[in-house]
Amino acid sequence: MHKQGVKKFPYYVGVKSLAELATKEDRVCVLNILGNESRTVTPVSHVYSGGNVVFGTGPGRSGQTLETKIGNIPVYDSIKEGIKAGHKFNTAVIYLPPTGVKDGVAEAVRHNPGLKKVIVLTEKVSVGDARIIRAICQANGIDVFGGNCLGLADAWNKVRLGGALGGNKPEESLVKGSVAIFSNSGNFTTTIAVYLLTKGWGTTTSVSSGKDVYIHYAPKEFFHALDNDDRSKAAIIYSEPGGYYEHGLEINKPTVACVVGRWKARLTKACGHAGSLAGSGDDALAKEKWFMDYFGVNGIYTPLTPIFSKKGAVVTNIADIPDALTKVMELNGVKSDFEPKGDLSLKCWFANDAGLKLPKELDAKAVKAVAPYDEQIEHINKQVGAQMPRQAMKDASGASMMDPATQITRIYNVSVMDASKRSLEENLVLSLVKRYPSEYERALANIVFNSYVNHFDKPALAASSAARQAESSPNTALAAAIAIVGKKTVEGATNAINRLVELFQHSGLVDATGKFDSSAILKGLSNEDKALFTAAPSCTACVNMLKAVDGLGKKSVFVEFVRQASGGKPSSGALSAAIWATIAWEPLVKRNISKTTIAGLPWYSRVFSTFVGCSTAPDKHEKGAFCGVKNEELVKGWSFTEVAFLALIGRRPDEKELFEFAMLIGLIISNGPGTISAQGCKGGVSADGPEDPARVQINKAFIGFLTHTGFAHGGNGYEAIHFLIERFKDSGLKNPADAKHGINLKKIADDYAKGYAKYKADQKAFGNIEYLKVPCVTHPVFKGKEVNYDPRERFVSALFAEKGIYNIFLDFYHNLVRSLYEAKVSSNVYCVNVDAVIAVILLKVVWNACSSGKMTDNEVESAAFTTFLFGRMIGTAAEVDDHINRGRNMDTRTAASKCAFVG
Repeated sequence: MHKQGVKKFPYYVGVKSLAELATKEDRVCVLNILGNESRTVTPVSHVYSGGNVVFGTGPGRSGQTLETKIGNIPVYDSIKEGIKAGHKFNTAVIYLPPTGVKDGVAEAVRHNPGLKKVIVLTEKVSVGDARIIRAICQANGIDVFGGNCLGLADAWNKVRLGGALGGNKPEESLVKGSVAIFSNSGNFTTTIAVYLLTKGWGTTTSVSSGKDVYIHYAPKEFFHALDNDDRSKAAIIYSEPGGYYEHGLEINKPTVACVVGRWKARLTKACGHAGSLAGSGDDALAKEKWFMDYFGVNGIYTPLTPIFSKKGAVVTNIADIPDALTKVMELNGVKSDFEPKGDLSLKCWFANDAGLKLPKELDAKAVKAVAPYDEQIEHINKQVGAQMPRQAMKDASGASMMDPATQITRIYNVSVMDASKRSLEENLVLSLVKRYPSEYERALANIVFNSYVNHFDKPALAASSAARQAESSPNTALAAAIAIVGKKTVEGATNAINRLVELFQHSGLVDATGKFDSSAILKGLSNEDKALFTAAPSCTACVNMLKAVDGLGKKSVFVEFVRQASGGKPSSGALSAAIWATIAWEPLVKRNISKTTIAGLPWYSRVFSTFVGCSTAPDKHEKGAFCGVKNEELVKGWSFTEVAFLALIGRRPDEKELFEFAMLIGLIISNGPGTISAQGCKGGVSADGPEDPARVQINKAFIGFLTHTGFAHGGNGYEAIHFLIERFKDSGLKNPADAKHGINLKKIADDYAKGYAKYKADQKAFGNIEYLKVPCVTHPVFKGKEVNYDPRERFVSALFAEKGIYNIFLDFYHNLVRSLYEAKVSSNVYCVNVDAVIAVILLKVVWNACSSGKMTDNEVESAAFTTFLFGRMIGTAAEVDDHINRGRNMDTRTAASKCAFVG
C-alpha cells in the first residue's frame, strides 16, 4: 500500500502511510469512556468500525458498561485492571480533563507495551504537559495525535478512532475516494468531506489534527504519510493562524490549502482554538503566502478569480475547496471518483421573508427535510401564527427602541423619520401587523376606521363630553370614551375573525387578495356560522362598508367569503373581521404575528376610531354625518388621516397640510418603552396578566397610556404655540406659508432675546432658579457644541425644503436660537427641538382661525395635545400588542429593594 525508498522522517513516526492510521486491526481503550462527550460519540465509532473498542476506564466505574447497538463495552477503574481482565489494545483515546491528560497517557504507556497510538481529544492541554507527553511517547515508539482533535477516520477501512468525524452517520459523509484531509478543525474535517461529494470526490484518510498550541501530528507528518499512500491522489489541508507547522513543507501531491482567520490578526487573546493566536509572522496572510509559494501561484482561488496550478491552489472559503480541487486535478489529468452527489446550494427546511420584498436570488424557498425531520416540520407548519417566549418586559420592548445618542426611535425597525413620510392609517397598520399595507390594504383600513368615527347617540361620546364639561384635560376626556369600548363592543367582529382563522388556517391560503377557491369551506359552514356573519336588518354601517369595498376594484378572499356565507348581507362586524383578516393574513401565516394579535385587531381598530371620533364635541356627530360630512362619503372617499385632521380643525386639509399633519403624527409615534406613556400602557397589560391573553383589556391598556400623558408629557406643544402667538399677534401676519411675508423675523427674535436676557439676569439676582424657560429650545442630549441641532427637527426642515413648504414659525425659531446666543443668554447656539415642530405645524394650520378669534386658546391647546395623542396611540398599540404576546403577569412592578422612602 505504500511506496518503498522514501527518505527517513527526521524523528520517530511509526505510521509510514495514511493507510496505517486507522485500520481494522486497531483496538481501542477509551479513557473516561462514560464522560458526557464519549458517552455519545464512542458508541457510533464502535458500531461504524465493526466493534473496535475493547474497554474503557472511569475511576469508580468498574463493572459498569457503555451500551452500543452491537454489544456493551466494559468499563474498568484503570487500564491495569482492564489488561488484567485479558483485554489488549494498541490505541488509547483520551477524554480526560486537561490536568489529567498527562497522567492518563503515562498510565497507558506504563501498563501497555503494545501501545502504538495515543489520540488526545481534550482541549487546552498545557504546553508543559504536551511536551512531557511527546517525550514519553517518542521514547516508547508511540505516535500521538491531538490535542483538541476529533481523531482519525478512514473511509476505505470504515474505521473511526477517537471523536465524532463524520458525525452521527459517518458512512454518509466519509465516502471512499482518493482525497486525504488534514484539518485544524474537527467539525470542518467532516464538512470538507461532505462538500467534496458535490464534485464527485471521496476520501481516504481524514486527520483532525486539533489546534491546541502544541500539535503532535502536524502537516509534515501528514504529507510524509501521504507520499506513502497509493490510495490518496490528492490532499486538502485546512489551516488556522498560529504556529509554524505549515512552514517549510514538502508537498508532492496535488493539494488545496484552505487558510482562514485573517480577522484574527490583531487579536491579543485566543478566540476559538487555543493555538489559533498568531504571533510574529504566523498569521493567516503569512500562511497563505507559504502555500502560494509551494504551489507557484500568485493569488487566492475564488470562483471569480480561479488561480491554480498543477501543484495546487489556495482558498479562504471552504465552499471553494471542491471546485478548486477539480480544476487542479483536471490539470493533472485526473477525473473525480464518482458522479457528484448533491450540491452546495442553500436548502432551507424553514423559510420566512419576514415580510420583506426580497430579490429572487435572496428569496430562499423551503425544501422538504430529510426523515424524520420532515414529519416534525410538517407538524410545526400546521401551527399558524407566531409564538413568542415570555419574559419580564419592564423597560423592555420587542416593538420599539430608541437610540440614546440620536433620540430617534424605531418601531418594528422603521425609524420615526421614515414613519413621518407615511399616513396615520399606514402607521396604525404597521403597529399591529409589523409591516406597511399595500395600497389596497390601506384603502380597506380607511374603510374600517372611518366606519366607526361617528359616535352619534353612542355612550362613548356622552362620556367624553361629560368629562370635558367637568373641565377634564383632553387625555382624560378620551380615556372616558375609551373606557366604554370594552370587549362586548366588538364581540361580533372578534368572534367572526376567530372563526375565519379556524376555517382558513390549514387551507393553504397565503395572499388574501389573490385568487382562492373557498367553496369547500363554504359547504362545511353550519347555520351558526352563517348567523355569525349575517347582518341584522337595521344595520346601515354594513351597507356603506360593502359599497366602499366594492368600489376599490379589487377583491378580498375574506370579504367575498363573508358575503357568500351571509347570503349577500354581511354584518359590519363580519366585514370588519374580513378586512382585518385580509390585511393580517400573510403576516399571520408567515409567523410574523400571533393568533392573539389577529384576534385583537377589530378591538384595536374600534379604539382608534373612538380616539378620533370622540376628540370632537357632540354637535359634530349627527345621524348620518360627522363634522358635516356624510358617513357614506367619509367611508368611501376619505383617508383616516384626513378624518383626524377634520376632527381637530373642522375642514379637509389641502395636499401640503395633509403631508405636514401626517409627518407631525409620524414623528411622535414613540420614544421607546421607557417613556411615561409607554409605561402606562404596559402597566395596564401587566396588571391584567398577559400569560392569559384573553383576560387583557385592550381598551384599559390605552387608558393606561392616556392617564400617563399630561400637560408636561403631551401638552408641552401648546406652550410653544402660546409663545409664538404672543410674538406674532401684532405682526400683521396673513399667511404663515408665504415666504414673502415681509416680516422682520430677526428683529422680533432680537427684541425677545434682549428682554429675556434681562429677565433671566434679574431672576438669578433674586435667587429664583424656577424662572420661565423659552419653550422648545435646547435639549438634554443635543447640547454642548458650538452650534447644536436636534436631528429630528433638522430632518423636518430638510424635508420641508425639498417639498417647497415654508413655515414662518419654524423660520422664526431658527432666528431665535441665534439671537439668544448673541444676547448672551446661551454660551452656544441652542438647538430647536422636535417639540417645536408640533407647535409650528399646528399653529400654521390654525393661524387664521386663531388670530381672528374663531378659535379660542383652549381649543388651540386641545388641538395640540390631541395631535400628540393621535401620534402616540400608534406606538401604544405596538407596545400593548407586544407586551400581551411576550410579557409575564405583573412584570412591570418594581422590587421593594429598589424603592426608596423619602422623609
